[in-house]
Amino acid sequence: MLKTILNFLYPLDCAVCGRPQPLDSRRRVCAGCLASIERITEPFCSRCGAPIATGAADQAGACERCRNSPPRYAIARSALRYHPSSDQQAGTVGSMIRRLKYGLDQSLAPALDECIGDTLTFEPGMHDLVVCVPLHRSRLRWRGYNQAALLGAAVARRLGCAFDSTVLARVRSTPPQTALNHRLRARNVRRAFALAEPRRIANRRVLLVDDVMTTGATADECAGVLLDAGAATVDVFTLARVL
Repeated sequence: MLKTILNFLYPLDCAVCGRPQPLDSRRRVCAGCLASIERITEPFCSRCGAPIATGAADQAGACERCRNSPPRYAIARSALRYHPSSDQQAGTVGSMIRRLKYGLDQSLAPALDECIGDTLTFEPGMHDLVVCVPLHRSRLRWRGYNQAALLGAAVARRLGCAFDSTVLARVRSTPPQTALNHRLRARNVRRAFALAEPRRIANRRVLLVDDVMTTGATADECAGVLLDAGAATVDVFTLARVL
């Protein structure tokens, strides 16, 4: 009853399309927008999680890139498809991700958690610790928060798992990766990350969380740092995958 009264006084609009939500709604994203989200479904690479054409994987289910240059993480999975060209318009999940990252609207984090739905893939008990891809301190000062940390905390709650937003640090500020290919992205983030206290991840099964994966170069670099410091395994989860 109290929630309905508060919604009447301060009505919630859908964070994607902006339409008013029902008074008894407790969600940030309306049913229509949730149903329209393009999710990543099989077939996808068994290693990096990228969608692939039927029959394009090897016997182990890996894509050509993972066969030729296996990533250091064990597996990576993403919930949603993200098409930068079409998702520039308002009223899309891509627009909401950009508003969280660049529009300084932290209230969108719960809405993006709702968009994950039941496509998290990973289950409780699979990991000992959730960490997030960090921002450099200069970017963190400007933005005031790390969007990957907001998502990481939500994922950790779903899994009933410990969350550590500070063990992994970005020690070198890197230029934007938007216009770079995989090789240049990998070079751009090389030696950009370090661990504050390796003992905090020693022998632990780690799930690394970020908002968007493009080529996977950032996730691979972070995974290498975590494994070199003693993590037992590293998996990756991102909200969206650029296609």
